[in-house]
Amino acid sequence: MNKLALRSRLTLLTAVAVAVAVAAVALASWFITRDQLVAQLDSTLRSQISEQRAGYIDSILSSCQTDAPSSSNLPPGLTSVQVVRSDGTRCVGAGAAAVKVQKADIAVAAGQSESATHNAKTDAGQTVRVLTMPLVKVGPNFSTRTNLALSVSRPLNEIDRTLGRLAWLLLAVAGVGVLGATSAGLWIARTGLRPVDQLTGTVEHIARTEDLNVRIPVEGEDEIARLGKSFNAMTSALASSRDRQQQLIADAGHELRTPLTSLRTNIELLERSEATGRAIPADDRRALLASVKAQMTELAALIGDLQELSRPDAGPTLKVVPLHEITGTALERARLRGPDLTITADVAPWFVRGEAAALERAIVNLLDNAVKFSPPGGRIDVRLQGGRLSVRDHGPGIPAEELPHVFERFWRSPSARSLPGSGLGLSIVARTVQQSGGTIGLTPAPGGGTEAALYLPGAPTAPPDAPPEP
Repeated sequence: MNKLALRSRLTLLTAVAVAVAVAAVALASWFITRDQLVAQLDSTLRSQISEQRAGYIDSILSSCQTDAPSSSNLPPGLTSVQVVRSDGTRCVGAGAAAVKVQKADIAVAAGQSESATHNAKTDAGQTVRVLTMPLVKVGPNFSTRTNLALSVSRPLNEIDRTLGRLAWLLLAVAGVGVLGATSAGLWIARTGLRPVDQLTGTVEHIARTEDLNVRIPVEGEDEIARLGKSFNAMTSALASSRDRQQQLIADAGHELRTPLTSLRTNIELLERSEATGRAIPADDRRALLASVKAQMTELAALIGDLQELSRPDAGPTLKVVPLHEITGTALERARLRGPDLTITADVAPWFVRGEAAALERAIVNLLDNAVKFSPPGGRIDVRLQGGRLSVRDHGPGIPAEELPHVFERFWRSPSARSLPGSGLGLSIVARTVQQSGGTIGLTPAPGGGTEAALYLPGAPTAPPDAPPEP
């Protein structure tokens, strides 16, 4: 069964199910009809035996032949009558077919049963329906009072022929029903599986061409339609992911090209000086080496940012960490990078679920941005209260039209392109905050500058199951 195609399996199962149902109905109809016909025949025998008992029993007893042999069959519809004694002997009327006496008939004659209805055979082998009822009679052929039973029988030929014709009719109807069900099942399978065929064709097309822009037409709200919608959503997500990956590669290549070009130029100058023997002035040589060092530092930072962005989501590695302590560590690093700046901090205890290293890098990135855009001798205000961490600088600020782009990868403000950086810092911040279930935003600060505010859900005290603070 598993080796068959789904369409064939559906057709076969439909045909089998209908065949079983039709067979069950046909058998039930046949048995019900048989029981009805037999019941009608029993009713006819009861009415006839009442007539025999009422007016004809004397003539039957006077003319019957004890155990008279009979080799003839009764014509259909003709009733045969015989008297059964309690000792098992019988008295067959003239012209009647002798029916073999059974134990049920003897029990009726002996007064042990009120009546007996059963099938029996005549001495000639014909199957008849027999009704036996008690009768007490003293006649000229009996010297003493004897318990008697009167048996009335009728051939089953007519019923058998009717049931035979009915069986063939039901068999023909069942065959037509099975053929119709097979055809209907095949049509239903083809119609119902057409969306699946489309899905299969689309998947094969995507596997062959890697074209993720193909979509499946979706109609209705059934399970097949839901499958089509899910597949379209999956291909759309894959196409978007591939586009983002290609964009990241292109942006990374563009960002790497600038420091690599500068490095190659500086190294070629140093190499040419060594090859020609023309020494570079000491001040110019120091400037070249400082430029090489700066470009290497920028390359290292860019590669580190790319590695951070390429890491999978933290997921199960998240654990409860003290955000206030992480913020304190990031503040120490920021003070080293901006020794001429005043950094004020108002940090209250707050515990969140996240990754300590990633959160520290995100906060350092926020502080680095504030240091980068703060004027000499400026002030940076840092505040952590109730899970909301704000970093406010007093620099030139960010134009309103540029705010929607600040968290995009490799995006840099036109006014900041001359400053060091890769354009990935705020992207890393947004990614880390989202992994920890928080939110982040940048807004113009009152009086000038920019305020970056992130919120991370947590609590002012560590939960009982949290590991102890180092």
